[in-house]
Amino acid sequence: MQSTRRNLPQLLGEARRWFEEGLSAAMEAAGAAPVSATQAQLFAVLDDQGTTVSELARRMSVTRQTAHQAVHGLVAAGLLEQVPHPASARQRLIRRTQEGERVHRHAGVILERLEEQLADRIGREAVDALRATLETSWGRPPAPGPL
Repeated sequence: MQSTRRNLPQLLGEARRWFEEGLSAAMEAAGAAPVSATQAQLFAVLDDQGTTVSELARRMSVTRQTAHQAVHGLVAAGLLEQVPHPASARQRLIRRTQEGERVHRHAGVILERLEEQLADRIGREAVDALRATLETSWGRPPAPGPL
């Protein structure tokens, strides 16, 4: 008989989707242009001073091509811009436009509200414990060993 117990990565993925869907619905209700989950993730890992496409791809665990496509969609929407990299003539930095900064701040407020709604549903103590657990360093993943 197969176990119906979901593993921790599945549960974390479902929790992430809960926030992504709530954020997307709230942004759309506020009149913001729809963005894909990949584009929203890109916004979350983008440094304030700008980040290269290669670094974005690494942080998102996607191919460089996938990150590049997400960047181009957000540039076309007026939320991101590409600027010369100060240390490399061959690279460009991706950073938020003024409108992108406004949208990013608005998304942060929505995420705070979603966290409060979650606390109303499962309890403030549970949300605080979850946050404390996830903020704790887990160290490097263990080296593969015998199964």
